[in-house]
Amino acid sequence: MPDADLKLNKVAIIMGSTSDQAVADKAITVLDAHKIPYEVRVISAHRNPDELDRYLKEVHDSIAVIIAIAGLSAALPGVIASKTEKPVIGVPVSGKLLGMDALLSMVQMPSGVPVGVVGIDNGENAALLALRILKVKKQ
Repeated sequence: MPDADLKLNKVAIIMGSTSDQAVADKAITVLDAHKIPYEVRVISAHRNPDELDRYLKEVHDSIAVIIAIAGLSAALPGVIASKTEKPVIGVPVSGKLLGMDALLSMVQMPSGVPVGVVGIDNGENAALLALRILKVKKQ
């Protein structure tokens, strides 16, 4: 695959915490199976907003889709979507309220800040949705 194609196909997986790794691993397994390049970062929207800003600027031209994995207040996908026009897929992580808190915070984005959201802990569907987005981008 030429480098230009790799650039257009790259997926960023951003976790709010290292405790989200098991959910990220589900997405990674799918991306690996389809030979889609990706990179993984742990950046909290609450604890490291400046680092998140720097990272999004750094990868703007090298990624096509962002998978944002977060639990609890789950602000990460919405914050990312407010700072980029790249497609953002939110993956709520189960926690104290069985992930409903994270799910509801992701799907209740204000108008103009779209976040596609998959089921709780469903990193696999996030990667499959990213693959579909990449296929549309190629057409």
